[in-house]
Amino acid sequence: MNLAVDHAAVLWGLPLALLPLWRSPFAVTDYSWNVLLPADAASRWIDWAVRLAGVLAMAALLLGMAGLHRREYSVERLGRGAHVVLLLDRSRSMDDSFAGRTPSGKDESKSAAAERLLSQFVSQRKNDLIGVAAFSTSPLFVLPLTDNRDAVLAAVRALKLPALAQTHVGKGLAMALSYFQGKDLTGSRVVVLVSDGAAALDADGQAKLRRWFLENQVRLYWVFLRTAGTPGLFEPPETPADDNPQVRPEYFLNQFFASLGTPYRAYEAENPGAMERAMADIGQLENLPVRYREKVPRQDFAGACYLAAAVALAALLGAKRWEYRR
Repeated sequence: MNLAVDHAAVLWGLPLALLPLWRSPFAVTDYSWNVLLPADAASRWIDWAVRLAGVLAMAALLLGMAGLHRREYSVERLGRGAHVVLLLDRSRSMDDSFAGRTPSGKDESKSAAAERLLSQFVSQRKNDLIGVAAFSTSPLFVLPLTDNRDAVLAAVRALKLPALAQTHVGKGLAMALSYFQGKDLTGSRVVVLVSDGAAALDADGQAKLRRWFLENQVRLYWVFLRTAGTPGLFEPPETPADDNPQVRPEYFLNQFFASLGTPYRAYEAENPGAMERAMADIGQLENLPVRYREKVPRQDFAGACYLAAAVALAALLGAKRWEYRR
């Protein structure tokens, strides 16, 4: 049961709870010769019931005063899902609409669409452990892997806040991968990158990311929120002058991800509907058996102890009230 108390010193009084077994609370009546008394089994049962009620009343009061409770523990569950890190772009361009302008009227900014659809995704993933990280010029640790849906939804809703600065996706990916380091592999591991842009990665950064993806056995999905009129992930540069990571960072980053040696899929979303379809596809792909630990919170038993003591005391008072007196 994993029981514990808050005030152990109170338990030294528990031997006093045995006092009712030694002496009855009823008045003693003297008789000249006990042989004259008829056998009365019912009276003996009542006598012992009253004594045990006294034991229960005293023991329950002491346990309640000691703060009896069951400690928090965790239970291993088996469900279907994944361990997912949502890596969110917090660059200024995310506050623009998919048309590349400041939202007005019915237009929805990319960050607002991402917040709405990711919240929907999180709510549907009942057995996932989900963490949240973000990046702009620097990576942002937001929330570790957890099964607390309220905390995850609060972290995702922070996307509604104004964006920060530029895009440094390499540092963000390093942060997301750190969520899995040193943890047992109990299910599929996924990083979902939601971004509307990219940046060039140096050779050292590419080598580290390649090693960490393979060591931690992490799958990667990139939901690229493409602004209207900008080059996509799959369109090769048309001129030699554009054929470099500084001009076409998204294209070259997609090529790098495809060469990681780990499962990878990219989605181009030019509107909220396309992003919704991308998240639904990820949800279907990442629905494998997964082991996870569910925390069972502490449960206090002091109230139950006081209730048991009250019932026992009520029984004692009733028995005393109906005690026969000469």
